[in-house]
Amino acid sequence: MIYLDVTIMGQPYRLACKEGEQATLRDAVRYLDGKMSALRDSGKVKGNDRIAVMAALSVAAEFLSVKSPQGPLSDMSMLEVKQKLEAMHSVLDQTLAPQENLS
Repeated sequence: MIYLDVTIMGQPYRLACKEGEQATLRDAVRYLDGKMSALRDSGKVKGNDRIAVMAALSVAAEFLSVKSPQGPLSDMSMLEVKQKLEAMHSVLDQTLAPQENLS
């Protein structure tokens, strides 16, 4: 385990990561720091906890709207893929439930 000292919105943090993942973690820190600093600087959100929650929601929304660059699901967002999988699980559960009662 490797420890990185980083700063997010002026606050120091010591983060642990696996060997070889330092660059990815530093990129994530830079991205999050940018999001949080922009929210703080806009003056619309007050308080570090609120800024952190709003930044997390923004990042989550971005993640869920990302589309795969290729493949059979390339026209769907991550959220749409998740919803489709949940619907498939529901159909499978309904279909297999009568089978479980046979044993």
